[in-house]
Amino acid sequence: MKIAHLVESLDDRGVAAALADLAEAGPAAGFEVVVVALTPSAHSAVTGRLERAGAAPVELNVAPWDPRAVLQVVGVLRTHGADLVHTHGARPDLVGSAAAARLRIPAISTLHHIHAQPADRGDQLRRTAKVLARKRFMTRTIATSALQRDWYRKVAGSTAGLSVIPDGATDPGVGTPEEATRFRRELGVGADEVVAVSVAPMRRGQGQDMLLDAVAELPPDEPVTVVLCGDGPLRPWLESRVAADPALSARVTFRRAAAPVELLRAADVQLHTTRDDTMPRALVLGQGTGTPAVATRVGGIPEIVTRETGALTPVSSSPIADELVRMVRDPELRARRGTAARARFLDRFEASGWAARLRDVYRSALGYADAPAAAELDSPEPVAQG
Repeated sequence: MKIAHLVESLDDRGVAAALADLAEAGPAAGFEVVVVALTPSAHSAVTGRLERAGAAPVELNVAPWDPRAVLQVVGVLRTHGADLVHTHGARPDLVGSAAAARLRIPAISTLHHIHAQPADRGDQLRRTAKVLARKRFMTRTIATSALQRDWYRKVAGSTAGLSVIPDGATDPGVGTPEEATRFRRELGVGADEVVAVSVAPMRRGQGQDMLLDAVAELPPDEPVTVVLCGDGPLRPWLESRVAADPALSARVTFRRAAAPVELLRAADVQLHTTRDDTMPRALVLGQGTGTPAVATRVGGIPEIVTRETGALTPVSSSPIADELVRMVRDPELRARRGTAARARFLDRFEASGWAARLRDVYRSALGYADAPAAAELDSPEPVAQG
């Protein structure tokens, strides 16, 4: 099977990073991947990974609402002999379903976001119309979390044609004592110091401001160093706030160019204090490295982090500080949760299992005689509350 994944771009921070993992796992599951982006991305590391996996990345340069987009995608699909289109995002959904219809091949769509915020009547009608269009033109929809499933059911009226399959990731592996020692040496901290790392992008809603509030509340003698990794529009403001506060600057450091997985492998605790998130890939990777997490109880995060693998807190600085202190003071708790996190990753999120679950969906959509029937792939209806 040749599966064409249609995305907006090959941005390293977007869905394309996960698709590179899928491209590596796909052949063992019985399918090949080609990834088609509607807009180009400069200096994307994902491109190289896709090429090494034999996934033939294609970058188009299609302006928004350009009617020629469908014809361009049709041409790419024909060139690569795609048997099925799998779309990711609003514009890829629209273009991909139209291209699939022209070629008379199935179209699958993954939900990566939900629109549960309050809306006026007009917005509600538009959201409902999009879901109903999805039900009509897509062979199947995939939700990455039960949270998305429940939202979809409220809008669509049922979960018929909907599967819940969390995105997976290539096993990042666990860290070694040598990695941890080298990391601490770079940070200038002792062997008994606990290192807590946040690798969330530094943009609005990701909660680094709340995390700094939590760090400010820690007891002054608590042996913990917090590392903020990555980049984003809020980075200058975060750096200036830390520089202006001696208590924070003594505890918080930034690593712009460091690879998130390398930091997670060397860390003692992962921090993910977002105000809203569906199924953050960073937390999945953290579980793969065997790093226990302190995370906010929002969106689909409780479907990744459990009480066995970490701590879930309200969206507030004081509970975050309390749970971090608890982790810092209890190395046995960190070790136990880290072991459970690693086991959960291998069972639920590792890329080969993800590819196998998608294979069943693809084979069913293509009508393979030995594939599961469509109804067998439907997610169970959510249990009514109250």
